[in-house]
Amino acid sequence: MKKVEIGHTGLFVPNIAVGCMRIEDKSVAEVQDLIQKSVDAGLNFFDHADIYVRERGGAEKLFGEAFAGLDIKREDIVLQSKVGIYLPGTINDNKRNYFDFSKEHILTSVDESLERLQTEYLDILLLHRNDALWEPEEIAEAFEELAASGKVRHFGVSNHTPLQVDLLKRYVKQDIVANQIQLSPAHTLALDYGFNVNRKNDEGINRAGELIDYARLHDMTVQAWSPIQGENGVFFNDPTYKELNEKLEEIGARYGIDKEAAAIAWILRIPGRTQVVLGTTNIDRILNYAKGSDIQFTREEWYDIYQSAGNLLP
Repeated sequence: MKKVEIGHTGLFVPNIAVGCMRIEDKSVAEVQDLIQKSVDAGLNFFDHADIYVRERGGAEKLFGEAFAGLDIKREDIVLQSKVGIYLPGTINDNKRNYFDFSKEHILTSVDESLERLQTEYLDILLLHRNDALWEPEEIAEAFEELAASGKVRHFGVSNHTPLQVDLLKRYVKQDIVANQIQLSPAHTLALDYGFNVNRKNDEGINRAGELIDYARLHDMTVQAWSPIQGENGVFFNDPTYKELNEKLEEIGARYGIDKEAAAIAWILRIPGRTQVVLGTTNIDRILNYAKGSDIQFTREEWYDIYQSAGNLLP
């Protein structure tokens, strides 16, 4: 299992993270099996958020109950969670969510996450989606308290533009070590603009803010969420992505992996501190995806996959 350093933290983690958004429907025993088998395979990085899933914090609470019953030391896993999206009630209440990066909300949310996860600290805390009403000075105060108390060891963001990160860094003393963004062979907005600079075509519109280049420039880890999603859900066996599936299958076969692992390998081929956050809670599929961890596609293979998804190069 290939490892990547999170920023300049000295924290080396597997380049594949186990996402916990969808564990809420599982029993405690099933989540214990998921955690244990993941750790046994070297997949000891678990990604959370305080809004997962139907009931706020439900996934964190279940994970905490499951982990407490396992013979795994806390220091042998890496826990990451996200705060900043406020969701009243449950996810099915049809109430409008909003974003809240106030100092009070950040501190309260972290305390609640720690309680649900039954842990004294988070290895990494990410600010979820950007709050247009944020005051970076308040965030800096919250981060300072969290770092001083030992409740959070490292800090990052999710779905933030480079300019937003720069604004945050102007006030925050701690390094911003990661940015979690949507990225897959069928969702390539973070790459398209770089190929189409100074062109009038739609791909030349800068929608993603040069996220990957910025992360490399500042040694941030790019965490790719929804790595197997297209515009209409999972792209495997989707007739809309027939050529992409065929190309992933063809190139994957050269390395002894299937198209699912090949999709993960394609993302991890992007240079820098790249990490994939899996969404599945099926341990067999997780272990299969992990086969893409050490694969190094050639440039020709990587670009073949990129173009097979319907992307055009100049």
